[in-house]
Order: sequence, then C-alpha cells, then structure tokens
Amino acid sequence: MIRAAQLPLSGITVVSIEQAIAAPLATRHLADWGARVIKIERPDAGDFCRDYDKVMNGMSSQFVWTNRSKESLEIDLKTDRGMQVFRALLPKADVVLQNLAPGAAARLGIDAATLVAQNPRLIACDISGYGSDGPYSHKKAYDLLVQCEAGVLDINGTPEHPAKVGLSIVDIATGIYVLNGILMGLFHRERTGKGFAFEVSLFDAITEWMSYPAYYAQGTGQPLQRTGTRHASIAPYGPYRVGDGRQIFFGIQNQREWRRFCEEVLADKALADDPRFADNPARLRHNAELTVIIEAHLARLSADAACALLEQVGIANARLNSTLEFLKHAQLETRNRITEVQSPCGPLMSFLPAITIPGMTPRMGPVPALGEHTSAILCELGLDDEGTAP
Repeated sequence: MIRAAQLPLSGITVVSIEQAIAAPLATRHLADWGARVIKIERPDAGDFCRDYDKVMNGMSSQFVWTNRSKESLEIDLKTDRGMQVFRALLPKADVVLQNLAPGAAARLGIDAATLVAQNPRLIACDISGYGSDGPYSHKKAYDLLVQCEAGVLDINGTPEHPAKVGLSIVDIATGIYVLNGILMGLFHRERTGKGFAFEVSLFDAITEWMSYPAYYAQGTGQPLQRTGTRHASIAPYGPYRVGDGRQIFFGIQNQREWRRFCEEVLADKALADDPRFADNPARLRHNAELTVIIEAHLARLSADAACALLEQVGIANARLNSTLEFLKHAQLETRNRITEVQSPCGPLMSFLPAITIPGMTPRMGPVPALGEHTSAILCELGLDDEGTAP
C-alpha cells in the first residue's frame, strides 16, 4: 500500500478560513488524499458547524463529516496578531480559500485576487453565496435559502407541497466545484509555474445542477411538475405497490427496456405498442393508467420476488431503505466502506472517500479539537503564543 507521504496530494499545504459545509467539504477531500489542511477558526467558538448537534459522542455529525485529517489553528484575523500568523503561513501555502461573510475578506485584504497578486504561485478561492457582483452579492446565504432562490423547491416535493432536498445539496455542489477549481489550479501551476484566483458561489453551483429543469421550463413554458417519489419526465420510473403491500422502485430508460418489461415482467407483449404507452411522452401523459396496469400485474408477487424478476430481465430496481437500513447495506459491509476516525470524543464512524485508487489508502486522520494545533503551528512559524517572533 502507498504510505500517507506518497498520496497524490502529499506535499500540498492548504490554508482554509472556513466554516459550515462547502469550504470544509472541499478541503476534507484534499486532506483525504494527502494534503496538509490548516483550518483557521475564530477563538472560543470556532467553526459554527461544531455546534449544529452533539449526536456523535458529543460532536456535531456535520462537523465530523467535513473535518477529519485537519489541523485546527485558533486565531482572530481581525487582530494584528491573527493577521501576522496568517501572513506567516502564506509562504508555506499552495492553496488558500475562504468563505467569510460577504465583503469580509476584501476588507481584510485577503480576498483571492489580492493574495495571488502578492503570491503569484498561490491558488486562491473565494466562496460566496451569490458571487462577487450583482444585486445579491451582499446577501448572506445558506443552503436552504439558496435552494429557494434557485427554484429547487419548485421541482421538489409533491404536487401539493414543495420540499427542500434532505441533503445540503447546494453546499455539496459548491464544495465539489471548489475542489475541481483547486485541482485545476494545481495542474495549471505545474505547467506554467503560476497560480490563479477563482471564485465559486453557492448560487452558481446549484444553477449548474438546475440546468435540466431550467431548460425544460424554458422549452415548455412551464416548470417540471412536482411528482413526489416519481420521476417527473420518465415513465414508468418510481414506486409501485406489490402483492405483499410493500413498494418497490424501478425505472425504464429506453424503448428496448420497455418492450422487455411488457413481455417478460407484465407478460403482455401487446402493451408495448398500445398508443397510450408507445413512447415515453405518451407514457407520461397516461402515467396514472399505466400505474394501475403495472400494479395489477405485480400484485401476484412479493417485493423480493418482483425485484428478483426485474433483475433477471435487466430492469434497474431498488428497495426503499431507511437510513438505518442503509447503514447495514450489504454493499457497505461487503466492500468495507465504513471505518473509524479518532476525535477528542473517541473513535467515530466514518465512510471512506468515494474515489478508490488501487494500491492507495486514503488518510483517515482525527477530527481536531478547536485550536488543537495552534501552539505547534506557531512554533513551526517561529512565533510565540502571542504571535510575535521570540
């Protein structure tokens, strides 16, 4: 196995003024694969994500998710001492990112463009709610609020009730685009010797994810209908009740699958050419009728038998698992995707990173306590605990 010192991002140092989810998630991915991540946190309180809940042996589930393998440096950037420490870190840094409140980094003179102008090899990123210009540039932004502004709730939920997405999808999308920009920056510097400044906003990130429903609305003049657990533009695709009273999920993606489904699952070859169901737009228009026909045929099967038949025919299918059932999923257990990381509160459950690289084991280091590494980092910089050179 590859040692931690030989991971793909070994030797890369990241300095991150970060809180909440988007920025910490991006830097955690970097830390997983060898980067040194120095997380700057405000004194006493630290990253406010630390206090979202206390469910993991006294630690926040969201903080544990996004902050393993990092070093916590507790300084106040609004003081001369804090800024001196930050400036002393820059010669060591390859990457700097921040997601402070709108305008705060520029007022402190540590926005991405300023830092790269002073340190041309640096890759620097500003993360904001709505971008650096435009009428919303001054607004604070959190995941649910941006979901609202970007129309996510308009397409999510039931016909009667819009709903937010249960995950922090805006933050996750933003963190992944930040990660992408950093990796592009490192590759660009490898070829040119120069870094660059870039920005990612929560609104721009979810705008990309909203492309399909936005294009649909632009093309039809009306939004995608909220369809609950059914797909809004493909049929059949969603939940269907079977003989034992349970629901199974499956989806048909093309005409070949539709014909196989009619012939081998429903035992009704002629149904494939019924004008009501002959192609996907027709099936959508007559989806309620189609659902009645499908459920009548599946009433003779249990959920397990129906899924087995769909699998045999090559139709994608799924069971509706709870989160607790997901934690016991055979794929997680068989592939050993659940591990532990250390923390100030003892060992905690953690999932392995989604990327699997043969011969390499990602770093799964501890979740830091607030300011845990402050003294060591100051010593490394040649500064005493007051932030001045001894």
